[in-house]
Amino acid sequence: MSKLNKPQATARPAREPFLYVTRRDQIPLGRAILIRVIAILLALIVCSVVTRVLTGDDPISIYATILHGAFGTARKSWVTFQNLAVLLGISLAVTPAFKMRFWNIGAEGQVLIGCLATAACMICLGDKLPNALLILVMLVAAVAAGALWGFLPSFFKAKWNTNETLFTLMMNYIATQLAAFFIIIWEVPKGAGKIGVINQNSEAGWLPVIGGQKYLLVILVVAIMTLLMYVYLNYSKHGYEIAVVGESRRTASYAGIKVDRVIVRTMVLSGAVCGLMGLMLTAGTDHTLTTTIVGGRGFTAVMVSWLAKFNPIAMVFTSLLLVVLSRGASEISSTFALNHSFSDILTGIILFFIIGSEFFLTYKISLRKGEKEA
Repeated sequence: MSKLNKPQATARPAREPFLYVTRRDQIPLGRAILIRVIAILLALIVCSVVTRVLTGDDPISIYATILHGAFGTARKSWVTFQNLAVLLGISLAVTPAFKMRFWNIGAEGQVLIGCLATAACMICLGDKLPNALLILVMLVAAVAAGALWGFLPSFFKAKWNTNETLFTLMMNYIATQLAAFFIIIWEVPKGAGKIGVINQNSEAGWLPVIGGQKYLLVILVVAIMTLLMYVYLNYSKHGYEIAVVGESRRTASYAGIKVDRVIVRTMVLSGAVCGLMGLMLTAGTDHTLTTTIVGGRGFTAVMVSWLAKFNPIAMVFTSLLLVVLSRGASEISSTFALNHSFSDILTGIILFFIIGSEFFLTYKISLRKGEKEA
């Protein structure tokens, strides 16, 4: 049989995929809240199963203990809200940079350098200045130190396009070693390896106590910061420029925005707010300086900011969730004689479902409607 008479194979039409995954343009607020609530409920169910299997304890008792650890007494509630305020404040600080797609991993060091500047003023000027003037000097020093720690990586990024992630991470180690160096110089007593409570007798440089609660000032300051940051990011020219640069630096340049200036300005702001939180820690709540005074909250703040999609108001709730889980962890350990790692397992499961829900907020899954006729 010749090639001309050879029957031709009929090509089969390509089958449509069973599932379509498409990016959402926008999702209604009610549906977004519903997706997150479902994610949290599923996480609690999974946590209940894991709790029953690993410990044999009643999951409801575990959850009740977590809430008791966070809000069981008036003092526990105040400590919870103070921890919430500190974490939220640091999260607010990193948000402008992250919204601009500048990966600032240096909040830990920026807060710590603010703590160091505050402690230096308290120790060196505590007996030389009136308390009101001393607090003003501490404020300027802490904000300036944090701003400097934010300026350096942004300047190198704008000038030579250095890797901001590695740069800011490196600055954390420098801040830690600087703090360790001065702690040895200022240690009391000599050889103790720690400073102890700064100006314990005179209370020079201690922030004022409002309403008999030493944590209330920090909470009020962060509450005001939250509202200001929301307005700044959503209704100011600078906030608009941050959003445009975050979407596309090339588009921002075509629109006449000076991208390098926006990068430096935004990181100076982030560092300054971190420095302010350092002042709140050293002069407002802890009254000391250690290399671990920030407690990893500079890294946790990154997660808080991302989970809230850079919305300062939403950060209140993501911060509260993480703080409650953290505060309840120690209560679980003491009440049920479980090690601290078990509460970390529960926290990890809950965060896994919350982060996973972001997929369904960003993308839409559709089923195949039918097959096409050949």
